[in-house]
Amino acid sequence: MSLELKHISKAYHNKPVLQTIDWQIEAGKIYGLLGRNGAGKSTLLNIINNRSFQTAGTLLLDGQPVHDNEQSLNRLYMMSEDNLYPGSLKVKSCFQLTEAFYGDFDEALAKKMVAAFGLDTKQDLRKLSTGYRTIAKLIMALCVPCDYIFLDEPVLGLDANHRELFYQFILETYETRPRTFVISTHLIEEVANLLEEVVIIRNGRLIRQATTEEIQQEGKVITGPKAEVEAFIAQNQLTVLGKDELGGLLNVYVKGDVNGEVPATIHVGPLDLQTYFVQLTNQEVA
Repeated sequence: MSLELKHISKAYHNKPVLQTIDWQIEAGKIYGLLGRNGAGKSTLLNIINNRSFQTAGTLLLDGQPVHDNEQSLNRLYMMSEDNLYPGSLKVKSCFQLTEAFYGDFDEALAKKMVAAFGLDTKQDLRKLSTGYRTIAKLIMALCVPCDYIFLDEPVLGLDANHRELFYQFILETYETRPRTFVISTHLIEEVANLLEEVVIIRNGRLIRQATTEEIQQEGKVITGPKAEVEAFIAQNQLTVLGKDELGGLLNVYVKGDVNGEVPATIHVGPLDLQTYFVQLTNQEVA
């Protein structure tokens, strides 16, 4: 079971926003969709979820077209900043409408989340704070029976405690009812431990897709005297993502395997996902 994007492109007034995106989203994984502001993440998610249409390319779910296919679309759910329900509706009515549309709403999980977050389901949506509107939408996203859940900036307005609680609920529902989650967020450091695979978009192009384990193994930061670091990098034929210099010391962010003995004056450390992303997306586009 997979959701397959083939050569997806999108342009507005002849200006390219997405360029030939190929991505196979496999069932039962938690993905991170990463990119800087304006990279095309939300546009891509809107296309997948039939809220926008590609200029070119095809989108298939288990080999069947997604667009104009009610059976396929009912297996997808997207939570975003958009408010799809009238502000005058009470939270509990939003839950009921979601259940009527998608069916098999996980009421036990909803009640548990409502209690944990302290959400008043008798309140009108428009009377909720930004954070609590986000919480209401997150509960609906985690409680629908869909196979693919897309979360676009899912922690908008949440404080640190509520963000941590949300991450715990994601893991809990993923373990009890495995599905595919695609999380698009700028809080990379916070979600890094949740993600199994990462897709990075820069200027409308998919520039990297790898498991988090692969990225952790290949990404390194090398620190030491400038001349020695540069010689060490050349010797190991490492790909430089970026560098910064302070005094006579040089930090270089690289991809590749370090072979042989590391000189005592040089330190080789792991490159965390957020730093890897920053350095990769800071590179000039070829």
